[in-house]
Amino acid sequence: MMNLTAQTPAPTTPTVIGLTDVEAAERLAELGPNTLPEPEPPSPLKVFLIQFRNPIIYILLLASALSFATGRIEDALFILVVLLINASIGTYQEYSADRAAAALRKLEQPSARVIRDGVACRIEAKRLVVGDLVLLESGDRIPADLMLVDASDLRCDESLLTGESKPVAKGTVGGSSDETPSSMLLLAGSLVTRGRAQGVVTATGTATMLGGIAAELGRASSSQPPLVARLAKFTNALAVFVGLAALVLVVAGLMRGLPLHDLVMMSVGLAVSAVPEGLPIAISVALAVSMRRMAARNVIVRSMPAVEALGSTTIIATDKTGTLTSNVQTVTEIRLPDGTDIALDAHVDLDKCEITASGLDRDLVRERARRLLRAALLANEGTLARRDDLWVAAGDTVDVALLAAGRKAGLGQEELNDRYPLAARIAYEPEHKYAASFHHGSDRIHVFVKGASEVLIEMSDRMDSAGNVVEIDRASLLAQKGEMAARGLRVLAFAEGEIGASLAGSLGHGHLVDLVFLGLAGLQDPVRPEVPSAMKDCHAAGVEVVMVTGDDPRTAAAIARGAGLNFHAGQVVSGHDIDEAARAGDQRLDEITREARIYARVQPAQKSAIVASLIRNGHIVAVTGDGVNDGPALKKAHVGVAMGLRGTEVAKESADLVVTDDNFASIVAGIAEGRAAYRNIRKVVLMSVATGAAEVLLFMLALPFGLPMPLLPVQLLWLNLVTNGIQDVALAGGRPEGDELEGPPRSPLEPVLDRTMIRRVVQSTVVIGGAAFLAFQWMIAHGYDVPEARNITLLIFVMFENVQTLACSSERRSIFSVDILRNRFLLLSVLAAQTIHISAMYVPWLSRTLGLSPITPLEWGLSMLIASSLVLVTEVDKFVYRRRHDRSSHA
Repeated sequence: MMNLTAQTPAPTTPTVIGLTDVEAAERLAELGPNTLPEPEPPSPLKVFLIQFRNPIIYILLLASALSFATGRIEDALFILVVLLINASIGTYQEYSADRAAAALRKLEQPSARVIRDGVACRIEAKRLVVGDLVLLESGDRIPADLMLVDASDLRCDESLLTGESKPVAKGTVGGSSDETPSSMLLLAGSLVTRGRAQGVVTATGTATMLGGIAAELGRASSSQPPLVARLAKFTNALAVFVGLAALVLVVAGLMRGLPLHDLVMMSVGLAVSAVPEGLPIAISVALAVSMRRMAARNVIVRSMPAVEALGSTTIIATDKTGTLTSNVQTVTEIRLPDGTDIALDAHVDLDKCEITASGLDRDLVRERARRLLRAALLANEGTLARRDDLWVAAGDTVDVALLAAGRKAGLGQEELNDRYPLAARIAYEPEHKYAASFHHGSDRIHVFVKGASEVLIEMSDRMDSAGNVVEIDRASLLAQKGEMAARGLRVLAFAEGEIGASLAGSLGHGHLVDLVFLGLAGLQDPVRPEVPSAMKDCHAAGVEVVMVTGDDPRTAAAIARGAGLNFHAGQVVSGHDIDEAARAGDQRLDEITREARIYARVQPAQKSAIVASLIRNGHIVAVTGDGVNDGPALKKAHVGVAMGLRGTEVAKESADLVVTDDNFASIVAGIAEGRAAYRNIRKVVLMSVATGAAEVLLFMLALPFGLPMPLLPVQLLWLNLVTNGIQDVALAGGRPEGDELEGPPRSPLEPVLDRTMIRRVVQSTVVIGGAAFLAFQWMIAHGYDVPEARNITLLIFVMFENVQTLACSSERRSIFSVDILRNRFLLLSVLAAQTIHISAMYVPWLSRTLGLSPITPLEWGLSMLIASSLVLVTEVDKFVYRRRHDRSSHA
C-alpha cells in the first residue's frame, strides 16, 4: 500500500496567534464539542413492534386469533412463530442506519495540534472550537473546517467528500475579496497528502460539510424497496379477496340454515387457505439463498430486500473514481515534440515491463522517451521502492505515477541520482506551476524541469525532433497539449538544459531559460480492465448506466468512453446545470435526468438530487460509490452498492450491498442473482395463490349445490402449512435458469400478479378447484360417505400441488425440458410431500386428527389421472407464451 508522504519546508511564522485556554473553554461550552451527532436509538421493543405494520401480518394475526377461538391452538401457535421469525429479521435490519452514523464518526481526527496560550500542543479533536489555530502536516486528517492562514506546498485529497480524484492544491492568496477562494478552505475529513499548513477553525461538528452529510444520513430513506412495495399491494388485494369470500360464504350458509359454529369453522379454514402462511418464510428463503450465492460472487448483502431490488434495477448511477477507475494516477501516454505518440499499459507489473515503440526507429523513439522520463524522475520529490515484494511509494500521486512510468522504461530513481548528484531543487509551487532540479555534471550543471505545458513551452527555445534539437514550434506543441486534454488526460511537460558550473552557488528560477523541450506525458485514472465488458452486459440486460463524478466534464467524458458508456455530447451535464435546474423546479430537473448520461463536477447534495429525480422518472435506481460524499445518495437510492476494497466505512454502512472486490462486473452478477430471486418469489406466489384460490373455489361451488364442507379446517391447514409449505421453500431456493440477463428489467410499475401470473392463477384455480369439486360431487352421489370423499379429495389436492410445483419450476420452459436434477431439492420436496401424506394415512393419531385412511390402487390411479390434467393446461399456456414472446422479440 502506498503511503503518499513527502518532506516539505516548515511554514513561516503564523499571523494568527491562536486562542487561550480560557477562550477555548468558553467557546466549547457555548458551541459544544467537535463531534457528529449521536441520535438516540429506538428501543428494541419499539423496533420489534414496528415490524407488525403490514397488511399480511394483520391477516395472519386474524387467522391466528380465529384459530385460538375455535380451539386450534397448534395452528394458531404455528402462525405466530412465522410472524416472530420475520419480525426478528426486520428488527436486525433497522440498525443499519445507526451503524452508518457510527462509521462517519470514525473519520474524525482523534487529536489535533493547536496553538493554545502561544504554545503548540496536541489536544483531543472534539475539544476544537471556532477560532483555534490548527497546525497540519502531510498525512494528517483535517479535524474541522479550516481557513488557511499559511501554507507551504500544500495538497489535500478531498475525493471522499467531493469525488475529485486528484489532490487539490491549497494556499493563501493576497488581496481582498468578498468571497473566500476554495483554495483557502480545508474541509473536515479530507487528508493532507503533501506539505504543511496552519489554519483557523471556521466550523466544527454538525456545522462542517462532513456534519451536513452525517445529518443527511440520519434521515429515513425516502425510497421503498420494490419487493416491499409489490408485496404491500398484493397483500392489500388479498385481504379484500379473503374478506369478500368469507362474507359471501357466511351469508349463503346462514340463508341455508347452517349452524353458526360450522360457518365459523369454515371461515377459519378459508382464511388459512386463502392467506399463504408460508409465503413470508418462502420469500425469506429465496432472498437468503440469493444472498449466499451473491456472497460467493463477491457481493455482500446487508439488507435482504436489496437482493430483489438489485434485480429490479433499471438504472445504475455509478461513481467514477474507484468504481469505474482504479483511483490511481497513471501515465498512459507520452507525446514527443514531433508528434510521435507512445502508449503505456496502465495495468502492467512494474517488474515485467518496458516501454515499447513501433516503426523503423524503435530504438531511437525508446531512447527519446527515456530522455523525457529521466527529467521526470530527477525533477521529482516522490519515492518508489521495493519493500518485501511490494512497491511502496511516498509523495504526491503525480510524482509517484511518473516514477512508475520510469520503472516501465527501465529507469531507476536511485541510479539516476547517483549519476547526477543533486545541486539544488526548486519545489513545486501552485503560483509557479513547475518544479525543477539542478544536478552536477562533469563540467556543467544539468537542469531538469517538469510542470504545466504552457509554462515550459515559454521557458524553451528549442525542442527534440527525431533525435535532433530544432527550433521550437510553440503552436504545434500547444495544439498537441489541447488534443490530449480533450481526451481527459492530465498533461505535464518536460524540458532540460545546461548552465555553466560556475553558477552552482546561485541556482534558482532565473536559470530556467533557453531549455530544450522534451515532450508531454498524459496521466489519467485508468478504467478498470473488466469494466467495458460489464458495461456491455448491463446494456444487454436493458439496464441503463449513468456516471456521477466530481471530475471535470472532459475527464468524465473520456473515462466514460473508455468504460464503454454510450452517450453523446448533449448528454453531459455539470453540477452547475443541476443547480440551475433544481432552482427552476423538479420538473426541469427531471427533464435533464431523463436524457443525461454523465454528471460532472457534482457535489454530494446534487448527487442526492439526481437520484431523487431518477426515482421520480420511474426508475428503480442503484447507486454505486466508495466515499463519504456518496453516503446520502447510497441511502436515498432503492439499492446502494458500496465498493469494499477502497470504500469508506461510511459508504459501506450506508449501502445495501458491498462489492468486496471493487469489480463493476460483480454488480452485473448481482443483478442476475436478484432477477433469479424475484423469479423464484413469483413461482412461490403462483403456487401458493393458485392452490389457495382453488380451495376457496371448491367451497364456493360446494355450498350452492347443497354439499357438505369438502374439506375440514384441519385438512386445509395440513395442505397449506405442511405439504404446500415444503414445496414453497423448494421453489424459493431454486437455481437460476441462466437467461436472467437476456431481457430488459421488468417495469417498476409491474405488480406481483401481472397479466401472465393472473392468467395462470385463474387457469390453475379452475382446473384444481373444478376437478376436485367434480370428484367430490361424484363420490357423494355414488355412495361414498363424507369422510371417505374428503380423504380422496385431500389426496387429489396434494397431487395437484405436486404437479403445480413441477410446472412452476420455469415460467417459460416446458415441464419436460427443464432439468429437474439441477434443483434436486425441488424434486425431493415433491417426493417428501407425497411421502408425508401417505405416512399420515397409516399413523393412527395423525390419521384420526386429519380424517385420513388408506385408499385402493384404483383410487390412487384415478387421483393421479385427475391431477395430470393440470400438465396439459400449463403446457399449452407456456407454448402460446413462448410463441408470442418470440414474435415480439423479432418484431
